[in-house]
Amino acid sequence: MTMDARSSSSCVKIYLSSNPEDSVVERRALREGVFSSFREHCRHTLGLDVRVIDPFESPDLSKWPDEKSRKQMIKECRESSAGPFLLALVGHEYGVAALPCQLEVQEYQMLLQESQRAGLSTAELERVYTRDENSIPPSYRLQPQASNEQATCKNVFQTAVDLCVLNGKMTSEKAQNYCRSTLDVDLRYALEDNGHKDISGRCLIYIHKVIISAKDKSHHQPKLQVNMDSAMSTLLTPEALLTALCDSLLSLVLPFNLQVYTTTTECPLSYTPARRTCYTDSLCHQVTSDLEKMTEHLNISFELLLSDAFAREQLEQDELCNVISQCYEIYRPEEENIRNFVQNEQWRPLVITGGPCTGKTVLLAHCSEQIKSWLPESDPVVISYFCSLSVNPSPKHLLSSLCYQIAKRYHSTKDYILDAPHTSSTLIDLLNYRVYTDSDLTLSEQKQHILSLMTLLPSPKHPLVIFINGLDQMDYDYGCQVIESLPFPLPPSVKLLLTASSKQKHIEQAVELHYPQCTLSSESEAGKELFSLQLGPPNRKESVKMLTSLLSASGRRITSGQQALVNQALATCCLPLYVRLLHKLTSLWQSDSEVSESTLPDGVHAAISTLLDHLELKHGSPLVSHAVCYLTLSRTGLTEAELTDLLSNDNKILAHYTKLSHCPLPKMRVPQVDVEKVLLDLQPFLLRRTVAGSVALFWISRHFGLVITKRYLDSPTARREFHSDMADYFSGRWSCGCSKPLNQDNNDAKPYIDRQPSSQPFFFMSSSKETGNANLKKILELPYHLRESSQLEELRKLVLTLEFQQAMIGSDLVVDLVAMLERNEEFGKEHPLLANILKSSICFLNSFPLEIPSVMELVLLPYKSIFPNLEGYANAIQQERKKRGVSVLLHPAPSTIHAFKCVKSQVEDRSLRDAIATECGTVVLTMCDGSVWVCKSNANELFKLTLSSENGDITFGGLHSSGHLILLSSFSHKHFLWDVTGTDVLLEVKDSNKTPKEVENIVTSQENLCIQWKGKHFVSVYKISNGILNHFCCQNLVTCVACSSTMLVCGHDKGTLSIFDIKTTNLLQTCSNSKLETVVSITVCCKKQRIGCIDNTGCTTLWDVSTEQPNLVKETFLKAKSNNILNTDYASETHAFLVCQAKQITLWDTCEWEVSDQFLAPKQKAFKHALLSQDGHFLLALLDTSSSVLVWKLSTGDCILPLETFRVPHRLLKTTSDIVCVNHDGSIALWDSEMIHIAGIACKMAYGVKEVVVEGDGNGLFTSDGSDTVWKWTVEMGQPCAHVLHCNPVEKMRLSPNNAYLVTLSSEDIYIWQTGSGQNIVRVGGSRVSDILITPNSKFGVSLSEHGLSHVWKLVSGATICTIHLYLSDAQISAESTFLIGRHRGELLAANLWSGSINKRFSCDEVSEIIGFQTLTNHPNFVIVLLTSGSLYTWNVAEETVCRHFKIPFNSLPNNFKMSGNGNYTLLSTHHETLTVLDMSKFQLCSIKTSGNVITTCLDSSGCFVICCSRPKSNCECFLHTRPILSVIRLEDGSTVGSLYLPKSPLSLAVIGDLSVAVGFEDGAVGVYSFNGEKSISRVEKSHLRKCPIDQAPRTWLPLTTPNIQWS
Repeated sequence: MTMDARSSSSCVKIYLSSNPEDSVVERRALREGVFSSFREHCRHTLGLDVRVIDPFESPDLSKWPDEKSRKQMIKECRESSAGPFLLALVGHEYGVAALPCQLEVQEYQMLLQESQRAGLSTAELERVYTRDENSIPPSYRLQPQASNEQATCKNVFQTAVDLCVLNGKMTSEKAQNYCRSTLDVDLRYALEDNGHKDISGRCLIYIHKVIISAKDKSHHQPKLQVNMDSAMSTLLTPEALLTALCDSLLSLVLPFNLQVYTTTTECPLSYTPARRTCYTDSLCHQVTSDLEKMTEHLNISFELLLSDAFAREQLEQDELCNVISQCYEIYRPEEENIRNFVQNEQWRPLVITGGPCTGKTVLLAHCSEQIKSWLPESDPVVISYFCSLSVNPSPKHLLSSLCYQIAKRYHSTKDYILDAPHTSSTLIDLLNYRVYTDSDLTLSEQKQHILSLMTLLPSPKHPLVIFINGLDQMDYDYGCQVIESLPFPLPPSVKLLLTASSKQKHIEQAVELHYPQCTLSSESEAGKELFSLQLGPPNRKESVKMLTSLLSASGRRITSGQQALVNQALATCCLPLYVRLLHKLTSLWQSDSEVSESTLPDGVHAAISTLLDHLELKHGSPLVSHAVCYLTLSRTGLTEAELTDLLSNDNKILAHYTKLSHCPLPKMRVPQVDVEKVLLDLQPFLLRRTVAGSVALFWISRHFGLVITKRYLDSPTARREFHSDMADYFSGRWSCGCSKPLNQDNNDAKPYIDRQPSSQPFFFMSSSKETGNANLKKILELPYHLRESSQLEELRKLVLTLEFQQAMIGSDLVVDLVAMLERNEEFGKEHPLLANILKSSICFLNSFPLEIPSVMELVLLPYKSIFPNLEGYANAIQQERKKRGVSVLLHPAPSTIHAFKCVKSQVEDRSLRDAIATECGTVVLTMCDGSVWVCKSNANELFKLTLSSENGDITFGGLHSSGHLILLSSFSHKHFLWDVTGTDVLLEVKDSNKTPKEVENIVTSQENLCIQWKGKHFVSVYKISNGILNHFCCQNLVTCVACSSTMLVCGHDKGTLSIFDIKTTNLLQTCSNSKLETVVSITVCCKKQRIGCIDNTGCTTLWDVSTEQPNLVKETFLKAKSNNILNTDYASETHAFLVCQAKQITLWDTCEWEVSDQFLAPKQKAFKHALLSQDGHFLLALLDTSSSVLVWKLSTGDCILPLETFRVPHRLLKTTSDIVCVNHDGSIALWDSEMIHIAGIACKMAYGVKEVVVEGDGNGLFTSDGSDTVWKWTVEMGQPCAHVLHCNPVEKMRLSPNNAYLVTLSSEDIYIWQTGSGQNIVRVGGSRVSDILITPNSKFGVSLSEHGLSHVWKLVSGATICTIHLYLSDAQISAESTFLIGRHRGELLAANLWSGSINKRFSCDEVSEIIGFQTLTNHPNFVIVLLTSGSLYTWNVAEETVCRHFKIPFNSLPNNFKMSGNGNYTLLSTHHETLTVLDMSKFQLCSIKTSGNVITTCLDSSGCFVICCSRPKSNCECFLHTRPILSVIRLEDGSTVGSLYLPKSPLSLAVIGDLSVAVGFEDGAVGVYSFNGEKSISRVEKSHLRKCPIDQAPRTWLPLTTPNIQWS
C-alpha cells in the first residue's frame, strides 16, 4: 500500500506485539486507559478511527490466533493503517516457542526418524500432527490441543529439533527458527523484508529489562535423557535470543526510523507488583505521548467530508465501481456484446438481465473500467451508478445525481469548451452543476434537465456512457419513473446500459414502453437482441478453473475424488458466488476428510448457510450471528472498530466473556482480535468501500443479507432489538464512561460495565479549527435505526436537535434533512414548518452552513409559544446564539410568515380547474384534463386519485365539499361521495332520475347531504346512512341552498326563499325580498329562528321564521361598486359574514345584520377572493395583480402583512387550523392560522420608526414614527405599555438622564411628561423650536430656535431661566451642565446656561472650518475639536486655552463624525464596507472592514464599541442573502463582538448601556438585541415566554388641551 493510499485511510490500525506471559498487566492498562483515549483523540482531531489488535487479549487461550492468522493481521495493519501500525512490548522474558502450524512431509519425517533413533517416543508428535495431501506442498498440520498438553508436545518437538542439529540433519539457523517465541516471530515478520518507506516512522517498540541482583543459585534446568551438549552449544538460550532480539531492534532505529525505548529496572530480590505498577504507569504516559506525536503530522485528506454531498457520492460510486470490478474473475462472452454496443451509435438503452448471482453487477463494473480502452480515439465521460448501494435510493435523488455528475464531469473535461458546438451562455447554464441539487425540483423538471444535458453536452469526441445497476432493486415504481424520465430516443454519442433481474419484468417492460419498436428492418427479433442481453451462468469449465485458481492461491488443493463431487455440484450451479463459497468450504477439507454428495450445499443460499454453520462452530454462535446481523442491518456498512463496539455493547456477547473472566471487570470489551478472526474468515465475501468518510465493510452480494435475515432476523422483534442496539451505539448512549448494566441469566445482580465504545458527537472538533467535521456516520445511521426500531419519539427529538441539523447542513445534506422532516405522519405541524424554512433557506445555508440559528432566530422564534414541541429546540438556538454573545430581548413584529407547507404541482403544462379543502385539512384539486389530485394533511406531495371503469379512467370536472365530505362529479355525469376521514373509497351517488345533472353546491347537516344542481328547479337530499336520494321541488330556479337538522332553505333567482321540512320534504314557507334580486347566500340561525339572505347586489334581508308566515325583520341596501359577488365566508366566533366583490369587501355582523366594515380595493386593482381567519379577527384577500395573500387586521383596518406565494394564486381555502392558497399551476401553500394570529397582534407603529430613546436601565424605551403618538415600550414584557398622545405630529423627543422626564416637540409646542405617572405637566406654546436638549443633571432643558430666542428652562415647571440670542447648531451641553456649545456662522461658541451670554469662543492660528467637536464626560471643561485641515485640538472652555495635538492625513473629508463621550475613539467616516476610526490614545487612524455596505452607525456610551448596520453584497436576491446585518465591533482591535441578521431594513438605532441595541424598523416594528452574552439570560427567557394579550391595551398619556405656558 502506498503512502498516498494510507493517507486516505480512515483508520489507524495497530498490532500489539508482546510476550503474552509477561505483559498481562501492561496490556490491560494500555487497553483500558491509553488506547480508548487515543481513539477519541484521533476521532476528534483527525477524523480517524483506531483499532488495536492484541492477539492474546482473549481470556480463552484456545482462541489465540495461530502464526498464519497473526501474520495476516500484521500485514493488514501495515498496509491499511493511516499512521503507526506496530506497537511492541519487549519484556524481561523471551517467551516460549509455539509449535509450528504446518510442517512439510520431508521435514516432519526427519524429526520423527531422529527421535526414534535416539530411542525417544514420538507418539505425542504423531498424535498432534496429521498428514494433509491437500496442502501445497503436502504437509503435516497441527491439530487443536488442550493447553495442559502443549508443554509436553513442545518439549518433545524441541528435543527432536536438537537431535536433528546434533546429527547434522538440520542447520542451527533453521533450528533456531523453531526456538523463536511468538514475540520474536511477529516482530521479524513485521520489520524484515519490507521497504524502509513502508515502515519508516510507523513503529513503536518499548524494551524493558529487569535486573535482579541476587539470583537463586539452587535453580537448575531439567536434564534431558540424551546427551546433547554439542547441540545446545550451537543453539541460543532464551536469554541470548532475547538479547539478540533487542540488539537487532536497536540496529533498525536509524535505517527504519524506528522509535525504540529501553528501560531498565533493578530489583534487589524480585520484580515486585509495586515496581511493575510503577513501570506500567510510566509506559502508559510514554505510549500516549508517542502515539499522539506520531499522528499529529498525518496528512489526512478530508475531501470526502468537506465537499458537497453529490460530489461525495460521485467519489464513493467511482471507488465502488473499482472495488466491484476487481471481483471479475471469469471471462464472460457477453462482454463482447457490450463492447459492440458501446462502440456503435444507439437510440435506446441496453438492458442486461439475468438471474440472481449471475454476475450482472460485476460485469457492469468491469465494463465500466474498460470504456476508455474500448474508445481509444475519444475522451469518454463514464458514469456508473449502483442503486442498491446508494444511501438514498429514490428516483429524484438518482436523477439529480446523474444530472450533477454529467454537468460536473463535462465541466472538468479538458478542452471541452473549445469543442462545444453551442453558445457559451447555454454551456455555462448547463455546466452549473449546483443547479441540479435543488430539492424542490419535480420529476418533470429533472426530466427536462436530463434531456438538455444528454442532448447538448456529449459529442463524438466526448461521448457519454452511463451504467445504472440495480434499478429493479428500488421500490417497484421508482425504477419505472427513472426510465420514463430518460430522453427518447437517446441522443447521439450517448450510451446507456441498465441491469435488472430477469425475475423483475417491470424494468424491461418500462424500457419497451418508453422506447417503442420502430418500423425499421433492424427491429426484427434478431434486432431486438441488440438492446437486450440475457446473462446466464458461466461455463462449468471456467468455474472449475476459477475454483482451482482460488485454492492454489490459498495454498490448497483437493483430491481427485473430492474433485468429482465438486464437479457434480458445479454442474447444477456454477455461479461465481457459489464458486467462492465452495472455495471457502473445500479449503477446509483435508485429504482424509470424509465427503459425500450431501456434504456440498445445493445452491448459493445453502452454501451461505453452511459457511455460517462452520463459522459458528469455529468462533461461537453468538459472536458470529450478531456480527453478521449488525453488518446486514447497517445502512452504510460498518467499520471493524464500529463492529467491535457494537458487539461489546451487546449483553449477550459480553456475558460470554465475563464467564471466561470468572468475574465482570469495571471496564471490558469484546477482544478486537476475536472480531478480526471472524472478519478474516469472511474476507472473501466482504468488500470495503468509502462511505460517509469511513472505509466500511459490506457484503459482496445482497444474498448474504437475505440468508442472514431469514436465519437470524426472521421475527420483527429480533430486528427491532438489533436496530435499537445500533441506535444506542450511534447516539453515544453508552460512551464517555457511561457503564451499561449486564443482564445475566439466573442472576438478579446487574453489574455495570464500561464497554468503552467510541463517543458519537455530531462534530469532531479540532483544536486547530474553529469548526469541526461532521460525524457523517452518526447522522446517516442514527435516524435510520431509530425509525426501524420504532423509536419515533426519539427520532422526533433527534430531528429537532440543533446540532443534528447543523451536522446535516454542514455535510450538504439539507435535502435529506428536509425529507426527514417532511415525513410527518408521526410528527406535528412544526416539522413541515421547519422543512419549508430550510427549503427556502438552502441558498443561504449552502454559503453559511452553520448559520441555521440565525435563520431560525429570524423566522421561527417569534412563534415559539404556539409550538410547545419546539421549546427545547428554540432554547438550544438561544443558547447557541448566546455562545456567540448575541440574544434577542424583543422580537420585532413579523413582516411576513413562512408557509409551513408548500406542495408543488405534479402536472406539467396544465392549469387548475377547481380546488376545495375539508375541515380536517385534505386539499383536493381538479385540473383541466379531468385529473384529480389530493394532498392530505399529513402528506407533502400530491397523489393522483384514479377511478377506473370499463371505458378506462374516469375524468372529473366538478368538485364540491362540505365538512369532511367531498362530492366529485365526472364528465359522464356520475357523482361520487368521499369521506376523507375514512378510507380512500368513493361511493357513487345513484339517482333514479337518469337525466344528466351538474352539481352547483353541496351542504351537509348531520347525516344529510344537500345537493344543489346547476340550472335546476329542485334540490336533492342524500341520506348518507342508507343511500336514499330525495328531491325537493321549487317553483323557481335554485341559486343557493342552506340546511339545518330540521329544515332545508332554497334561494331563487326571483329573490324568493323556499323553506322545506327536511324529514317530510313538505314545503313549509316562502318569502321574497322587495327588489326581487337573485339570492346568492343564505345563513340560518336555528336558536333565533332567523334566516339571513344576501342577493347578488350585496344587499341583505333578515327573516323571522318562528311563525307560520315569515316576517321581514330588516332589509339593508348598499350602493355597491360591483354587482358581481365573487365569494362569501362566515366566521362563527365573531358572527361575521364576508361578501367579496371585485371592488369592495363588505363585512356583516350577523347578530344585528348590519354592516360592520367595508374594504375598498386599491386603485386600478380588484379583489379576486377573500376569506376570514378562523377566529374572525383578520381578513385575507387576493388581488388580481398580486402574487401575495394580503392580511388585514379588522380591529384597525390596517394591512399588516403579505403571505408570499411566488406564483399566480387562484383562490383561498381554509381548514380548521390552516389557510390554504391554491395557485393556477396546481401548487399549494399552507399557513398556520395561529402564526397569522401571532403576527397580526404583534405591536408595531403605523409608520417607520424615526427615533428611539432608551431609559438608563435598558428596560424602557420610547419610539416615534413622525405621527402624533409616541409609544413607550417595556422590553421585559415585550410590548408597548403606553401611548403618548399629542395634538400634532411629533418632531423631536428627549429623555432626561435620570429617566424622570420625557420632552417632546410637536409643531411649535413643547410637552414635558413625567414618565412615572404619564402626566403632561407642562405644555409650552409658541416656542418655534427646532431642537431640544436636556442638561446632564436632568434639571434643565434647552430649546434651540433658528429664528428666535433659544430658552433655558426648568424641567419641573417650564419656567425660563434665561434666553440665548444666537442660534447654535449641532449644540452640546458640557458635562457639568454649565455651557451650551455649538457652531454659529463657522465659529464654535459657548453660551452660559445661567445667563445666556456668549462668553467663550474657540480660536486657533489656523484658518480652517470646524468638521466636528465633542464634549468630554470625564473632563467637563474640555472639548475636542477637529478642523478640515486635519488638525485636532483640545479646548479648555473654562480657561479659554487651546492645545493642538496632531494633524490627521485625510484622503477625503470625514462624512460621519462621531466621538465617544470619553474621547477615546472618533468615528470619522464610512465608505462602502469600511469604517475609518481615529484612536485618540495612540493618535492613529484605523480602517475596519464591515460585513457589507454601511447603512448606519452609532457609538456606545463607553466609547469602546461601534454599532454598525450594514447590507452584505451578494449575487443572490433571496430573502436571507439580502438581510441587513447588525454588528458590534470592538474599536480597540476591530474584531466583531457579535452580529445578527435583521428581519427588515432599520431606520434608527439607540444603544442601551449594557451593549444592547434598540432598532426601529421601516415598517414600524421595534426590536431590541443584546450583545453582552450571558448577562441577558433571564430577560431573554422572559421575553420568549410572554404572549401579547389582545385585551391588554397600553395606557394612554393624554396631553394638556392647551399650553399652560406661552412664550412670546
